[in-house]
Amino acid sequence: MLVSAFILGFLGSFHCIGMCGPIAFMLPVHKSNSAKKLFQVLLYHSGRLLAYGMIGFFFGLLGKSFHIFNLQQGLSIIIGILMILIVLVPAIKAKKNTFTRPIYYAITKVKATLGHNLQKKTTDTFLTIGFLNGFLPCGLVYMAVFGAITSSNILQASLYMILFGLGTIPLMTTIVFANNLFKGTWIRQRIQKMIPIFIIVMGLLFILRGMGLGIPYVSPKQASPIVSTNFECH
Repeated sequence: MLVSAFILGFLGSFHCIGMCGPIAFMLPVHKSNSAKKLFQVLLYHSGRLLAYGMIGFFFGLLGKSFHIFNLQQGLSIIIGILMILIVLVPAIKAKKNTFTRPIYYAITKVKATLGHNLQKKTTDTFLTIGFLNGFLPCGLVYMAVFGAITSSNILQASLYMILFGLGTIPLMTTIVFANNLFKGTWIRQRIQKMIPIFIIVMGLLFILRGMGLGIPYVSPKQASPIVSTNFECH
């Protein structure tokens, strides 16, 4: 399932051109020194990966609580169904936005701080911009969070989100250096059409994993707790 995080990030990066692309275009990178420009862009990506890792850690704690109470397989099925419904039923997206409204005040603060940092040209500001960018609302990030919640432990949840972020790096770096390359191209349109299909496939995989059918790597059986009946009397 970790591989799916990278694929989601890579395919989703074509969607990111429209969402996070404007931020990438506005990065105060060095214009004439390509090596310095690349270093600044990598700092920006490092900030995003740090933010995604923290998000994965937080939701990994949530997922661990389900694992402790032996509810993780049921959670995997529910999340798989939700991922499919979000693609097939547009009304679910509206409900999702309503769900995030209580934290919109904090998001507004993040955007304000982000805008302030985009005016700076110091080296550390690229890390800050990327870190703040990672907390901006994004439907594909929500999909990655679903995957992180179903991870078996906290570190794996963080890794899931980091791999998602790594998948977005190739294209997000390309648009900084060649921002006209994918504008209006058929490649971008075709990939964007593939994203919903891939999310549905991921949803089906989560459902299969939760069913515990005994299929290696896809739907492993849930391990039964071993209870020892050997007691020693002293």
